[in-house]
Amino acid sequence: MAKETTSDTTMESLAKGRSIGAFRCLNCFERVIPPAGAKTYKCPHCSFEWRVFWISPTFPRIRGPVWDVNRQLAAEEVRKQRKGGK
Repeated sequence: MAKETTSDTTMESLAKGRSIGAFRCLNCFERVIPPAGAKTYKCPHCSFEWRVFWISPTFPRIRGPVWDVNRQLAAEEVRKQRKGGK
């Protein structure tokens, strides 16, 4: 007789790991949850700002960076590194 297993299927176990309403910051890879309907969102961990697209009212995705904010942050970091290296 075959043993009955009560474990989840592969798809069910993968679905449990998903988080609807959140995405990972593409700079620091931390999971962030933007407020519903937000057009842009600034990562609280690294301060990079992202344009957000809503697939549905509860399903955000990153469209891309907010270039002027991210360029400014990158320039500040380069200045800090140059001061420390001299």
